[in-house]
Amino acid sequence: MEEKYLGENIGKLGYGNMRLPRKNGKVDINTAKEMIDEFMSNGFSYFDTSYIYAGSEETLRECLVKRYPRERFQIATKIPIGFGVSIYEDHQKMLDASLSRLGVEFVDFYLVHGLSGESIKKADSFDSWKFMRDAKEKGFAKHIGFSFHGTPDELEEIFSKHPEMEFALLQINYLDWENPEVQSRRLYEITRKYDKPFSIMEPTKGGLLAGGESNAADLLREANPNVSVASWAFRFAGALEGLITVLSGMENVDQVRDNVSTFKNFKPPTEKEYEVIKKAVEIINSTPRIPCTTCNYCLPHCPEKIKIPDFIDIYNNLLVHRQKSSSAFTYSIMTAHGTGPSGCISCRLCEDHCPQHIEISEILKKLVAELTI
Repeated sequence: MEEKYLGENIGKLGYGNMRLPRKNGKVDINTAKEMIDEFMSNGFSYFDTSYIYAGSEETLRECLVKRYPRERFQIATKIPIGFGVSIYEDHQKMLDASLSRLGVEFVDFYLVHGLSGESIKKADSFDSWKFMRDAKEKGFAKHIGFSFHGTPDELEEIFSKHPEMEFALLQINYLDWENPEVQSRRLYEITRKYDKPFSIMEPTKGGLLAGGESNAADLLREANPNVSVASWAFRFAGALEGLITVLSGMENVDQVRDNVSTFKNFKPPTEKEYEVIKKAVEIINSTPRIPCTTCNYCLPHCPEKIKIPDFIDIYNNLLVHRQKSSSAFTYSIMTAHGTGPSGCISCRLCEDHCPQHIEISEILKKLVAELTI
């Protein structure tokens, strides 16, 4: 069937490969194969990864590329301009590495990774746009685009300056739709204005909208006890026009089956269901949380260099969503790349400079108690 737009005929559930099933700290290859088989057997075919997702490209080579004909699936991978690019030639080195890890001669979708603010400036200064055009012309990528975490104005500037970018990967979910910091709705509107197709990341906001014991989750369960809480988020995202696919970072076979059931017989939310979603957002936004404004006044005064606002954000998400597994995942990533809350020495120098008078050291202790096993 002829496509009206790029990706129209691709299954609307995409397989995100940042979070991999693990056992004893290592990727569980057998479970990964089972998950991919379940996904593929139900007619879905889009796999998303990145140069910087540790072990992800190699896992796809073993579990997908070596086991299925190349025409059966689409692979999207990304080049992180903010990491490892210091001269123009570094682009090709990272592309070559990704192709080697994946065991493919080309990728179907190639993206500049995580554009916003400074990374957009780096893409301009290193002429990453030219490299992306060349990668397509040389046959290393069928389609080129970018993943985006910036402002609506930045998105519009990219589309206006670089019409060769064929698609975007946007953060869209019902909680961020009207969020003034993310502005998902505005990003979607700009993408449609330029008639660009798009994929969606963070449809459940890192798993925060996938369940838990929050009042908002209880509302959704009461409205329809026969479906998962996560399905509400996926149906909201999947109903948007111009969609290539909605990425889900699935961690086990049950999650694959649940998401497949949502998309295999996809039905957009009804007007009544949109009203339920609106009420869920109101509940979430009205839930008390630590009043951190991310002013960052605390950071220069922490002798242990703890990224205090980021950890308070994790704590707030735990308070609001009661989704422990999602918070624990983010916590593990943060602590793997710097000093975690357990490194707090309770000197309280940060608190002396907090305009909100937050008892930071006590919050950090509570977060450690909640998420450290």
